[in-house]
Amino acid sequence: MDPTHARLLARLAEAPERSALILDVDGTLAPIVARPELSAIPEETRAELQRLADTYLLVACVSGRAGPDAARLVDVPGIRIVGNHGLELAPEAEALASRIAAFRDEVALPVEDKGLSLSYHFREADDQAATRAQLEDVARRAEAAGLVPRWGRKVLEIRPPVDADKGTAVRTLLAESGATRGLYAGDDATDLDAFAGLRAAGLDRAVCIAVASDEAPRDLADAADLLVGSPDELAALLREL
Repeated sequence: MDPTHARLLARLAEAPERSALILDVDGTLAPIVARPELSAIPEETRAELQRLADTYLLVACVSGRAGPDAARLVDVPGIRIVGNHGLELAPEAEALASRIAAFRDEVALPVEDKGLSLSYHFREADDQAATRAQLEDVARRAEAAGLVPRWGRKVLEIRPPVDADKGTAVRTLLAESGATRGLYAGDDATDLDAFAGLRAAGLDRAVCIAVASDEAPRDLADAADLLVGSPDELAALLREL
C-alpha cells in the first residue's frame, strides 16, 4: 500500500472504537451493472464488511437505493443502512411522497420507484443521446413541479424539495454514534455531499475515498483524500483497516 494511504487509514485502525466507516453501495461496494436488480456485492467484500462491523464503532451504508433494497443487497448483520440518498432520515420527506408518486404517474417512461424518489436509468438505451434529451425534458418538468432533478451515472433522479442528502445523513450517523474519526467512500456526484458532510462534522480525522470511473464527476477525485480504481481496489483497501 502507498505510504500516504497507510498513514491516513492508520488513524482509523488504531482507534476502531471511536471510528465510523460509511460507504456507498452501487459502484463502490458492488460493481456497476446494466440494471440495478443485477447488482451484487462480491462474497469476499461482504466477509470484509462483516469483520469491520464486528470491530468498528459504526459501519454504515448510505445508498441511492430504497433502504430495504440496499439492506437486501448488503445483507451483513450489524451494518446500518440508510437509503434514498439520506432522505429516509428526513421525516418531512415522507410527507412529500405523494408528490413523487403523482409525478411518476405523469411521465410515461420506465422508472425505478423508490417511494421517496424516482430513478430513470438509461445505461441500456440504444440511443444514449436521444434518451438523455428525453430525460432532460423530464428534468425540466420536475423542476416546474417543484421537485429536484439530479443526474448521476447514467441515471436521472427526481427527489422531493427537502434539505437532505448523503451529507446530512453522514452527519446524523456520526452524531448518533459519537464517532470522532470517520471514513466515507463513494463513486458518484451524490457522494460529494457525503464528503462535505464528513469534513463538516468536526472529526479528529476524516478520510474521503473516491472510486474512480470514466463516468464519475471530475470533482470527485479532486475532493478525495484517496483514489481507488474499482470496487475491488476499495475492498483491498478496506482489508487494511
